[in-house]
Amino acid sequence: MCLAFPMQIVEINGFEARCLFKGIQRTVNLFLLQDEEIQVGDYVLIHVGYALQKVDEEEAFSTWELLDQLAVNESDYA
Repeated sequence: MCLAFPMQIVEINGFEARCLFKGIQRTVNLFLLQDEEIQVGDYVLIHVGYALQKVDEEEAFSTWELLDQLAVNESDYA
């Protein structure tokens, strides 16, 4: 199973973007989204250093909420 994490773009330089969410920063490749209009402030799903899909803010926060719940439930089994 693969997971993609939503992050907000804070800087774009060609096909590279600096993304941030929950204090985590990553440099990601935007090449797979070259046919979409991507701007600073947009949210994208990140998997192994590549932005796979643009998502809206509500979906980004909803996904992080679900991931946070999974992390809490996982700690019940540790």
